Amino acid sequence: MQAGNTRVVISGAGLFTPAESVSNQELVESFNAWVDHYNAEHADAIAAGEMEPKGHSNVEFIEKASGIKSRFVMNKTGIVDPMRMMPRLEPRSNDEPSVMCEIGVAAAKQAMEQANVIADDIDAVLVAASNMERAYPAMAIEVQAELGIKGFAFDMNVACSSATFGIQQAYDMVVSGNARRVLMVNPEICTGHLNFRDRDSHFIFGDVATAVVIESAEHCRSDHAFEILDTKLQTIYTNNIRNNFGFLNRATEEGVGQVDKLFVQEGRKVFREVCPAVAEQITQQLTKMEIEPDSLKRIWLHQANKNMNELIAKKVLGREPSDEESPTILDEYANTSSAGSVIAFKKYNEDFEPGDLGVLSSFGAGYSIGSIVLKRI
Repeated sequence: MQAGNTRVVISGAGLFTPAESVSNQELVESFNAWVDHYNAEHADAIAAGEMEPKGHSNVEFIEKASGIKSRFVMNKTGIVDPMRMMPRLEPRSNDEPSVMCEIGVAAAKQAMEQANVIADDIDAVLVAASNMERAYPAMAIEVQAELGIKGFAFDMNVACSSATFGIQQAYDMVVSGNARRVLMVNPEICTGHLNFRDRDSHFIFGDVATAVVIESAEHCRSDHAFEILDTKLQTIYTNNIRNNFGFLNRATEEGVGQVDKLFVQEGRKVFREVCPAVAEQITQQLTKMEIEPDSLKRIWLHQANKNMNELIAKKVLGREPSDEESPTILDEYANTSSAGSVIAFKKYNEDFEPGDLGVLSSFGAGYSIGSIVLKRI
């Protein structure tokens, strides 16, 4: 979708990074300790051929498969405890800001500061993330209240594409005149839905929050804004990435505690099917806009897997991308779901001059694919 008479910009971006980090080595040591305990506990059944033994993980496998070296987390001790292997987040009363609200507000304040706006300047708040802490009240309304913003707010979930879909939604609000400015926030506590006892995925996710301010260029006060030239969204139904956790689980007791209530994916299928779909979408979008791929200064891709990103960028550019053209942040942050591409954008846009072009793209469960063509103004 392209703008009509109203030019719309991203005028500010924010990033909250948790204080604690877990290295691959720490994660592997925890996983392998659990494996040894599991195999010892079920030694008789394993010896009788009734159960399969669990295998160790290793740092080399993780880095080769994903490019991930560490991840920031909201709670480290619970994750690396072989007898727990999940974050421990202390309960909060209903009168306290929730965890997702707290980290979302921290990122939002940065975005608002860069955009040079205050709460009274914003008309709408979107919280777009792959998992919500609760069903209601909406996280967005809590963030709105915590920041003192008037107007309206709501949540949306398109898994790892939530940020690009949220930008499109905010863009539409500004173009239609329903909002002067929109704050779009992505609090992602991904370690809460990760199965740390699954060898193929225990290393994938980290925690973080990002935020952007979207507004009309006419009212923009930022000295580092990016015009949204075009947006394109696509969804294709598949079960290759799935999480069956939900409020109806209690009505089907047989499923409580089963592994499908956490993140599950068919990694090879995802790689094989998603990469060409994302590259084709971006290529078609650029062709329609009569933009040559070599005109792009940067592609800020969803940070799920380094090998995926290298392949997508290569298909779009028609050659091997440089590190500057397709930057990686997942080595430090791991996969942070919808926040990943926004982290890459936040950390790698300061060198843009007016007129420079870039593409912000995300992809994930659904499948869902979003791509935003941006120009520095």
